[in-house]
Amino acid sequence: MSEIGQAQEISQTQLSQEAYDRLAAEREDLVTRGRVDIARAIEAARMLGDLKENGDYHAAKDSQGKMEARIRQIDNLLAHADIVEPVAAGDAVAAGSVVSLRYEGDDDVERFLIGSIEERRHDLSVISPGSPLGQVLLGRQPGDTVEYQAPGGMLKVEIVEVGS
Repeated sequence: MSEIGQAQEISQTQLSQEAYDRLAAEREDLVTRGRVDIARAIEAARMLGDLKENGDYHAAKDSQGKMEARIRQIDNLLAHADIVEPVAAGDAVAAGSVVSLRYEGDDDVERFLIGSIEERRHDLSVISPGSPLGQVLLGRQPGDTVEYQAPGGMLKVEIVEVGS
């Protein structure tokens, strides 16, 4: 059977309701205010003359392309979003969890968010649930120790705390 005829698997992105709403608001702003602002910038640059050597025009068109790409990215995320409920403290690790980890041989505890990069928070690094570390953490409890294959070799990490 030809690959062209096969349905392509669409991956779901797990998002909190808060992240979903934030992305929807960003999209709305981009398709309304953003597009109007870019159209004005392109029109103003056109008034400056020759478009071949018009830096303002090229910069505005570049900004327009980046904005349209972000709109398409958000559309795709929203269309394939799986809304997940917040995780209660002490529960098993799941998408949306904030996990405190201690690597073997290190006394420091580091906090991470398990989820999509779109869920990121200012003070937390993000671990994708599909990454090697994310995969071994899912479903585990505080106190569990897990091993995973990192680029530098096998690493052991203890789950100190799970919260939201």
